[in-house]
Amino acid sequence: MTVDYVDVVIVGAGLSGIGAACHLSEKCPGKSYAILESRDAMGGTWDLFRYPGIRSDSDMHTLGYNFKPWIAEKAIADGPSILQYIKDAAAEHGVDDHIRYRHKVRKASWSSREATWTIETENSASGEIATIHCGFIQMCSGYYSYENGYLPEFRGREQFRGDIVHPQDWPDDLDYAGKRVVVIGSGATAMTLIPEMAKTSAHVTMVQRSPTYVVSLPDKDWIANFLRKILPEKAAYAITRWKNITLQQFIYRRSRRAPEKLKKQLLKMTRKELGPDYDIDRHFTPTYNPWDQRLCVVPNSDLFDAIRSAKASVVTEEIERFTADGLLLKSGEQIPADIIVTATGLDLLILGGTRIVVDDKPIDFAETFSYKAMMFSDVPNLVSTFGYINASWTLKADLTAEYTCRLINHMDETGTRQCTPRLRGSDRDMPARTWIKDFSSGYMQRKMHLLPKQGNHWPWTNTQDYALDKKLIRDADIADGILEFTNPAPDSLSKSRTNNAA
Repeated sequence: MTVDYVDVVIVGAGLSGIGAACHLSEKCPGKSYAILESRDAMGGTWDLFRYPGIRSDSDMHTLGYNFKPWIAEKAIADGPSILQYIKDAAAEHGVDDHIRYRHKVRKASWSSREATWTIETENSASGEIATIHCGFIQMCSGYYSYENGYLPEFRGREQFRGDIVHPQDWPDDLDYAGKRVVVIGSGATAMTLIPEMAKTSAHVTMVQRSPTYVVSLPDKDWIANFLRKILPEKAAYAITRWKNITLQQFIYRRSRRAPEKLKKQLLKMTRKELGPDYDIDRHFTPTYNPWDQRLCVVPNSDLFDAIRSAKASVVTEEIERFTADGLLLKSGEQIPADIIVTATGLDLLILGGTRIVVDDKPIDFAETFSYKAMMFSDVPNLVSTFGYINASWTLKADLTAEYTCRLINHMDETGTRQCTPRLRGSDRDMPARTWIKDFSSGYMQRKMHLLPKQGNHWPWTNTQDYALDKKLIRDADIADGILEFTNPAPDSLSKSRTNNAA
C-alpha cells in the first residue's frame, strides 16, 4: 500500500492558500506539496460569495500579492475580477495542479516519533474519508465558517411571507427588481449590497442597530494608473503599494492617537455627502472610535448617491420582530418588505474547524500563546495565516508565507524535522491578553474566547502593525531561542520521500 505523503500541506485554496503555494514553489522548489480545498473551486471568499455588487473594500494594490502586480484600472475591484486574479496567479506558478478539491480537513494529528502530521479529510460530496501525511502544515482556511453565516435569533421569522436571504447563501434566481428590500446590518456587505440592489428594486431600507463609519473613495487610483504608463509594471506596483500601505498605517495610527480629530474629519466628509438636513448624528455617528471596528469604504459615493436619490434609506433602531409583511421595530415603526437580507455577519471559525492533536493530546487553542501571530505554543510544524484587521489581509498573508519558506529551509539546513514554539521560563508569568485588542466587531467578540492568547512582549504579541512586522518577521533570524528545533533527520531520509508499506 502506498502512503500518501507530501512535504507540505496547505489547507485552503483561497487568496491566502494560493499565495502560500506560489511562495513555496518559488522559494522551496524541492518540496512536494498539496493544497486541500473543501469546496470544488479555488478562490475562497471570492468564489463563495455571489451577492450583487460583491467587491473588496481594500485596494487591490495592497490586497494583491507582493509578487504579482495588479494592473487593472479599478483599484477597488469587483469579486469576479479578484477571483480571476487568483486563478491567474495559480496558473502562472503551476499551483492549480496541486489542488485536491472536495477535501475537507477534519483532523490533523502530529507524531513526534515520526515527525509527521497525519491529516484526515472527508470528501464534501461523497463523505469518503482519506488520509494524507506531511511534515508541515500551512493553515490558509480563512477565519470564518464557509458552511453558514452568522444569523441572530429574530422573533417571528417564520411569519414573514417573502424571501429571507443571507449574503453567504445568495440564490442565483433571486429576483428583486421592483421589490421592497430590507437589508439588516451596517457592515461592509450591507454597504455593498444596498447601492447595487437600489438600481432595480422599488426601494432598499438599511436597518441597523448602530451606525458605522463610512468613507467614500474613488474606485480608480489615478496615481497608480499614471505610474503604469511611465514605469515598468513591477516598479509602478511597488510604488503604489508603498503609498497605500503608508496611508493605511497613517490613518490607523491617527485613530489611536487622536480619535476625536479623526472622528470629526470622517463625519465632516459624510455631512458633505448627505447635506446639512440629514441626521448624521443618528445614522452615521458610531458610539465607538474610528478603527475600533473596520471603516466601511464605498466606491465613488455609491451608497450616498442611493440615499440622496431616495432609492435607499437608513433606519437606526432595534428590531422587535418579523411580521408577515416586513419588520416591526421597537419604536413601533413598521418597515414593509418583500425581501429581507440578513447581512448580519460571519461565524468565526478557528483553523477551519480542524481538530488538532499533538502526540495524542488534543489542542485547545484558547490555552495556547500565539507566536508571531502565526504559530502556537507547543504546536510543532504548523503555521496559520490570519491577516490584519486594520489593513489589507494579504499584507500579513505574504509575510506569513515568506516566513514559512524561510523556516522550512532553515530546518533543511540544520537537519531537523521539528520546530516548536516554547514558552521560556521568563514567558510563563506574562499576562494573557486577548489575541486582538481594541477591536469591538461582533464577529470577533463572539468567538474571541476561542482564539489563542497573546502576551505582553515579542514574539508572543499580535502587533497588527505591518511596518513593525516587516522588521520583526521578515528581517529577523529564524533561530531566536524560542523556536525549538529537534528531531534530527536520519541520513537515509530524503528531502522529499514516498513511503511504501507492505
